[in-house]
Amino acid sequence: MSYATSTPSKTRPRLRHLVAALAAAGTLPTLALAQEATAPASPAQQPSAAAQTTLPAVTVRADAGTDTLPPPYAGGQVARGARIGVLGNQDFMDVPFSVTSYTAEQIQNQQARTVGQVLADDPAIRVSSGFGNFSETFIVRGFTLTSDDISYNGLYGIAPRQVASTEGLERVEVFRGANAFLNGVSPGGSSVGGSINLVPKYATSAPITQGTIDYTSDGQAGAHIDVGRRFGEKKQFGVRVNAMARGGDTAVDNESRQQRLFTLGMDYQGDNFRVNADFGYQKQRIYQGRSTITLNGTALPPVPNASTNFAQQWTNSSLEDIYGTIRAEYDFAKDWTAYAAFGGHQTNEFGTYSGATVGNTGFGTATRLTVPFEQTTYSGEFGVRGRFMTGVVSHTVNASWSGLEQRRGTAFQSSASFATNLYNAPSVAYPAAPTTGNMDDPFTTQRVNLNGVSVSDTLGFLNDRVLFTAGVRQQVINVRGYATATGALTTAYSESATSPMFGLVVKPLQNLSVYYNYIQGLAQGPTAGNTAVNRGEVFPPAKSKQHEAGVKYDAGKFGTTLAFFQIEQPIGTTSTTTNVFGLQDLRNRGVEWSIFGEPLRGLRLLAGASYIDSAYQNTGNPATEGKKGVGVPIYTATASAEYDLPFLPGSTVTGRFIQTGRQNANPQNTISLPSWNRIDLGARYTFKASQVRYTLRAFVENVANKDYWSGVSTSNNVLTIGNPRTFKVSMTVDY
Repeated sequence: MSYATSTPSKTRPRLRHLVAALAAAGTLPTLALAQEATAPASPAQQPSAAAQTTLPAVTVRADAGTDTLPPPYAGGQVARGARIGVLGNQDFMDVPFSVTSYTAEQIQNQQARTVGQVLADDPAIRVSSGFGNFSETFIVRGFTLTSDDISYNGLYGIAPRQVASTEGLERVEVFRGANAFLNGVSPGGSSVGGSINLVPKYATSAPITQGTIDYTSDGQAGAHIDVGRRFGEKKQFGVRVNAMARGGDTAVDNESRQQRLFTLGMDYQGDNFRVNADFGYQKQRIYQGRSTITLNGTALPPVPNASTNFAQQWTNSSLEDIYGTIRAEYDFAKDWTAYAAFGGHQTNEFGTYSGATVGNTGFGTATRLTVPFEQTTYSGEFGVRGRFMTGVVSHTVNASWSGLEQRRGTAFQSSASFATNLYNAPSVAYPAAPTTGNMDDPFTTQRVNLNGVSVSDTLGFLNDRVLFTAGVRQQVINVRGYATATGALTTAYSESATSPMFGLVVKPLQNLSVYYNYIQGLAQGPTAGNTAVNRGEVFPPAKSKQHEAGVKYDAGKFGTTLAFFQIEQPIGTTSTTTNVFGLQDLRNRGVEWSIFGEPLRGLRLLAGASYIDSAYQNTGNPATEGKKGVGVPIYTATASAEYDLPFLPGSTVTGRFIQTGRQNANPQNTISLPSWNRIDLGARYTFKASQVRYTLRAFVENVANKDYWSGVSTSNNVLTIGNPRTFKVSMTVDY
């Protein structure tokens, strides 16, 4: 029994408005392309056969722009830098932060289908699953970053919800640490430990015509096409199209998934004016998807077989996203640039779920929960960047505004509980359930309005060998909540906060950077619940505080970063002794080390490790005071390597080792997940035939087919089972 997603009648006007806005956003590059198409190309503009068979990796950007994508680093797996919020794209050696940007080349060689699979190579991030729509969540410096708080083309609220496919992405950028000044407040407020930004694909300097077919065990087959061209006398106009379809059974018993994706990227790169616009459509269906597990006991139950599925046959989830952005910049004077960006996103979801709540033995109960969900988001920013000198001191200044408006609507049906277990779940008939709200046309349940202004100045001393950045953001948070059953206003939150930032980079050597930063995170403050003595008390925005110091080394062929950090995050809690709702702190203190690049010809590395000392503070509860945070691994380590076989040109072998330390599953630290590790192995072979390049790839995740608990939510005791052994094969053809 399956459930189709329907677009409620009152959401269709909003959907039409969103599509119209995105179409208008792309008008400029479209008209420019139409005009250019009337002029024939000169012989000098015709690409050579060699150029047609070369896979480009760098998106064209004008050198004068502040929005230039950093080039790939040695080995091509990561880039030299990333977008640092309002500071724009920066080289990793010039900023007092820890960043990694994974390239399209690395994503394709990984055969990564989702953002979470891309970040399997990141030594400081662990990927888990959210409840319901099988969303990916990310543990960064011991804090959960939800999929709702991933940014797209530098804007919050635009990326596909829950699970984002990778075929339309040029980069996946990871920023580690608090970032309120740089990015503003995320819609869900979960970007405390870090942020992720998705960079869409635009036309590359050389033409690209590429097709890929793939297969994933136990029965998923897919196809992907990628076509890009540049036009004009100076190749200033670009168009890039990506389309993907995939579907079939996964390696988890009785689970199947379907994905569809279409993206269109257009850009114009002039001398003083640059603009890019993109449009995306993504739809995913998940049938009998294995959900997360809620622990309701005093001990950890035995882990089920990795391929075991306890989901009922009638469970399913449908996710549909329409999204797009336009980003432009104009050099109105020497060293001065004005920029602006706008994005829109419409989500429609419908799911029937049945997660298990179990005790020590793995036996327990489940319910049917059916939920329609719709969300519309508009996000934007504009600002000015410039550079000038005062004597021997350089200044790079920025002033900007950013804002987000989001509307959510939902309803639900929740049945009575029925018996289940993790090891041999009985089949249960579709249970009846009462309805709360309007299932066909959900009432608005939340409205979020965020806006903020920021100013910053980066001062350069000694020919920019010393860089000091200071900035401040004034952020306003307005959130209104409405009753699911009636749509009546129930809560209103309106607060503002100021977030400063200081950062210092010192380069004692040209290829060595020593840095320090103080920066804050920001999220909506909690409100005391009805059971607390101070019920209804509204707290100001929760400010997390980060101190970080580190060193970076760039040897040209390889780079490395060593970072020491401490983040204190306020968390709402009710005292067990006074019944007063207040704030406690989760303090995560740790060290991260990473290495990347191609230290030896043909040998490429992505590796590193992190250690986190986590502790609850000011809890007012002796049972939790000083205890380690829930879901925070004591340590993580990843070693990913590629080696080109010298005796067989075009061949490469790959391997990845992932180690994750013990994680506590409750605030009292009486239940914990044991440490686990996983080995992944692969190979690829590239050859040419008839002026066409072929690349064959094969990869096996979890080679030993280990059974393990992969993670637990940092906000509650929700467990995730590690995936079983999974085979991936693909063939890419470059024409």
